[in-house]
Amino acid sequence: MPPFNEEVIMRATFRQGARSFLLLLMLVLSVTAHAERKLLDQVVAIVDDDVILQSQLDARIETIVNRLQSQGTGLPPRDVLERRVLDQLVTESIQLQMADKMGMRISDNELNDTMTNIAKQNGMTLAEFEQQLGAEGVTYRQAREQIRNQMLTSRVQQRQVGNRVRVTDREVSNYLEAKQNQGADSAQYHLAYIFIQVSDPDNDAAVNAARKKAENLRQQIVNGRDFREVAVAESDANNALDGGDMGWRTESQLPSLVAPIVPKLPVGEPSRVLENKSGFHLVMVMDKKGGKEKQLVEQYKVRHILVRPSDARTDDEAEARIRDIYQQLKDGADFEKLAKEYSDDPVSGSDGGNLGWVSRGQMVPAFEQVMIEAPVGELEGPFRSRFGWHILQVLDKRTKDVSSEMRESDARQAIYRRKFEIELQKWLQEIRDEAFVEFKGKYARDENSTGEADQSS
Repeated sequence: MPPFNEEVIMRATFRQGARSFLLLLMLVLSVTAHAERKLLDQVVAIVDDDVILQSQLDARIETIVNRLQSQGTGLPPRDVLERRVLDQLVTESIQLQMADKMGMRISDNELNDTMTNIAKQNGMTLAEFEQQLGAEGVTYRQAREQIRNQMLTSRVQQRQVGNRVRVTDREVSNYLEAKQNQGADSAQYHLAYIFIQVSDPDNDAAVNAARKKAENLRQQIVNGRDFREVAVAESDANNALDGGDMGWRTESQLPSLVAPIVPKLPVGEPSRVLENKSGFHLVMVMDKKGGKEKQLVEQYKVRHILVRPSDARTDDEAEARIRDIYQQLKDGADFEKLAKEYSDDPVSGSDGGNLGWVSRGQMVPAFEQVMIEAPVGELEGPFRSRFGWHILQVLDKRTKDVSSEMRESDARQAIYRRKFEIELQKWLQEIRDEAFVEFKGKYARDENSTGEADQSS
């Protein structure tokens, strides 16, 4: 397959292996230790076959506090933050156990590419990125594990929730038509969001209580309380511990519930309380910027040959093969013929290695960098990406106005994202209800030991 990037919905987590053994070890220590023993760690929750340790909870809280403080976001009371972070760790543990049962793995090469890309996106080298993490109290090793687990939970969500979502051409057409009738432009909005879930939509008292809470929170924000602080302390949305940050959205990417509101909403003012079947919502425009009428992109007509390492072929053997292919090409062999014969990319290989016209952002960083710098017609390689060893050749370059394609793509993504977010909330509640969750120590709750009674996440 071609080396395309994956879009990741990421949330940080810490997870330790062999926890069943750890529980046994802690029990033995508690029996055999004497007066001067010192408790090094303790279990704060049991989640199916996993446990969450106090050290994990403390580390996650420290990471979140550092991030919120760097953003200038106020913090809720410590006990509130502890409870919300622990609930987040429980939900993540359930998903990581699912990933393990599905046999999902993130290779070191794939993780290295991701870490390098994150550093580049922040304008840093990998060494500078590591130094920055250290300044924020996070080791590079801890950051790698956080990112690895983010990637795993994202893949579980995509596999379990993504197949529930379908976007039809008719929906895209209707979406674009509605936007055109609204006179939508290319403005972009940096949004923050608060969601108050209704525990029982069929119970009038529960609905009224949620509505009253949302109205009260809105008034607190109007009176000067920081929107992001309220999101951290009170929101039931998945991004609550990120201060409700939704990132930048074009007008075509706005969720349908807030699409009529956001373009008219002044920067820094909360919306009125919005209601749908799932609960009550507040949105705030944190910043706004205009866009360009035309979407001009650089495109590259490129072909490649891929040789993958496998169980039957070591990385050194894969490199040796790609170098042999490269030498054949330098000696005048036909690229198309060799791609059909040797490429491990079944889609492009059957077409002589052809990937067609490719825009920036479509390929993994290692491949894209070589593609961008390659002179037209020249062979480039061999080089490695997380998919394996490549040779590529850029056949042509062009600048293209892709406004129409971008609008359609944005519409499809907006519809998909809206449906996905709805289904994700349902699915997260489902897996939490089905899980065995038992809180320990001061976090113990007066409820039965199954997740069915725990509706807090």
